Amino acid sequence: MNQNDFYASPMSAAQAAPASRAEFIKNTYLHLGGAILVFGILESLLLKIPGIEMTVMKYMGGGMGWLVVLGLFMGVSWLANNWAHSDTSREMQYAGLGLYTLAQAVIFLPMVIMAQHMTGTNEIIYKSFGVTTGIFAALTLIALTTKKDFSFLGGFLKIAGITALGLIVVSIIFGFQLGIIFSGVMVLIVGAMVLYQTSNIVHHYGTHQHVAASLGLFASFATMLWYVMRIFMSRE
Repeated sequence: MNQNDFYASPMSAAQAAPASRAEFIKNTYLHLGGAILVFGILESLLLKIPGIEMTVMKYMGGGMGWLVVLGLFMGVSWLANNWAHSDTSREMQYAGLGLYTLAQAVIFLPMVIMAQHMTGTNEIIYKSFGVTTGIFAALTLIALTTKKDFSFLGGFLKIAGITALGLIVVSIIFGFQLGIIFSGVMVLIVGAMVLYQTSNIVHHYGTHQHVAASLGLFASFATMLWYVMRIFMSRE
């Protein structure tokens, strides 16, 4: 499937009337905010499950465990993305966004537990969230105010994503850490993804696709948060 097939629409937000375009963008970011809020609530609920720390370390602490989790996460992400882009049912779109949000909460669980153990508080989590929100907001403002079409970044992002995934899999198999430099590079790559996706929202998504658009943005936000947290944790 071509990368832009998901964005195919009789009328993109760029071609729509100003009022419709503004409503679409507002709905997209309201849904993004909702996804982030639900993500935080789900994470808090998961952390309150009795014995959750031992369970997480048992099944997700080893290399092979992480490979299984990574594979399942990719499969769930693909399914959720397809549901969110469904034109047959709005309920299916919300199911996709909800499923993806839950998947992110689960895969973040080991990271959050380790961050809490490092300081005995949620300091790393709060700092990481603040930095991620600031970077994300700045890049969003750039993409929306310049009105530039950043779709030319698609090829680079595809290659960068495949390369990063390969490095992650190799590091899990052979048991070595990718380090702070890799995390920094990933933050830059995800930053480019934010520009790309925000541009697609205006230039390629239809005004009825705010749920799918919010899922794409939430995926970038969560990925950036993951690597910002890794950077803060490496400094402890």
